[in-house]
Amino acid sequence: MTTSFTALGVSAELSDRLTELGFTEPFPIQRLTLLDTLAGRDVCGEAPTGSGKTLAFALPVAMTVGRGTPGRPRALLLVPTRELAGQVRATLDPLLQVTGGRAVSFYGGTSVTKDLQRLRNRIDVVVATPGRLEDLISRGALHLGDVDLVVVDEADRMADMGFLPAVTRLLDATSPDRRTLLFSATLDGEVDVLVRRYQRDPIKHRFAVPEEDRGDVRHVFWPAERPERRALTNRILGRSGPTIVFTRTKHGADRLAKQLRQDGVTTAAIHGNRSQRQREDALARFATGQVQALIATDVAARGIHVDDVDLVLHYDRPATDKDYVHRSGRTGRAGALGLVVSLVAGEETGDVHQLQRKLDLPAGLHELDLDLLDADVLPTPRPTRSNPRPATSGQRRSGGQATRSRQRARRARRR
Repeated sequence: MTTSFTALGVSAELSDRLTELGFTEPFPIQRLTLLDTLAGRDVCGEAPTGSGKTLAFALPVAMTVGRGTPGRPRALLLVPTRELAGQVRATLDPLLQVTGGRAVSFYGGTSVTKDLQRLRNRIDVVVATPGRLEDLISRGALHLGDVDLVVVDEADRMADMGFLPAVTRLLDATSPDRRTLLFSATLDGEVDVLVRRYQRDPIKHRFAVPEEDRGDVRHVFWPAERPERRALTNRILGRSGPTIVFTRTKHGADRLAKQLRQDGVTTAAIHGNRSQRQREDALARFATGQVQALIATDVAARGIHVDDVDLVLHYDRPATDKDYVHRSGRTGRAGALGLVVSLVAGEETGDVHQLQRKLDLPAGLHELDLDLLDADVLPTPRPTRSNPRPATSGQRRSGGQATRSRQRARRARRR
C-alpha cells in the first residue's frame, strides 16, 4: 500500500516541493524511517546505495534543524567523499529553501580560504568530509558544540576508508544531547561501534532490495597479460555502452585515458589528483553520454551515483574483496542488466580464485563473445583451455532484453 510523504509527517509545504522535484511517493527506506526520525528518535537505516537514503535523512534535517550562528552549526552531515557531499547538498538545498535553513559543504580539493570566509556567516547545516572538517576545527573557525543533530551517511564506507577515528572525534565534539541518525549499506563490524557508542536506544530499520528488483549482473574474469590489456580494453569498449574502467593508480588512470583517446574512445579520468571542478565535469560528461568511458581509481567506487552503467571493467585488480564489491556495484542498479569484467594476469590467478570463492562468484578464467555485446543479452563466457566449462550459462533472466533496451533508449534520449 502506498503511503504519502504527508502521512509520514512531512509538512505540506515540503510535500509540495517534493512533488515539484519529481518525488511523488516515498521509497521503502523513507517509509520505514521517516516517522521515527521526525518523532525525534535515533535511527539506524540499513539499505543499499541508490535506495533513497539521502532523502530519508535530508527531510528530517530540513524540518527540524535549529538556527545556527557564524561558525557554529546546529546539524552535521558526515559523508566519506567529495562527490557524495555534493550529491547530499543537491538533495538538501531545495528542501531548506522551503524551511529557511542554510547549508554549506566542506571537503578537500577546494579553497580553505573560501571555506573560512563562508564560516563568517550564519550556518545551520554542515555537510562535510571528516578531513576538511577537522582542518577547519583546528584553525578555530568551526565549533561543533551546538550541533544537536548528526547524520553519518555511508558509515560502512567511512570504516572501509579508515575514517572512523576521525568520525568519533567529531561526534565527541558535538552536543552531548545530540540526536544521531546513521545510514549505511551494512550495520555490522566497525559500524556497530558507532551505534553502541553514540546512539540512544536507536530504532533499526533494514531495507533489502527485493529479488525481482535486483540487477542481473554477470561477472567474468578474462585472462590478459598487461601488454594485451590496452588493445583488449579498446575491443571491449568498442562493443559496450557506458563503462567505468578502474585502475590501481592515478597515473595509470591518466595514462590509460590518454591511450584510449588515441584509439578513438571518448574518455574522462577521475581520481584524487584531479581538482573538484575536473571531477565534477568528468562525472557530468559521463552521465550525459558525452564520454563513453570513465577511467577511475577507487575514488569512483564509493559515494558516486551514476545511472545506466552497462559495464565495469577492472583493468587493474582491486586491492581487496570489498573494493571489488564497491567497484562492481556501479553497474546493474535499479533492476538493470550489468556486466563486470576483470582482466587477470597469470600471476594473479591464485588471488582471483580466492576472491571468487569468498564472494561466491563464477570460478575460473573465461573470455567473452564480444559480438553479443551488440545484442540485448548478457554474453556467455567462453572457456579458456585451462577452464573447459563456462562459469555461467547464456540464459537471460526473464525481461532482460526489455531492460537492456530501456537502458539504451534512456541513453539515446540523453544525447
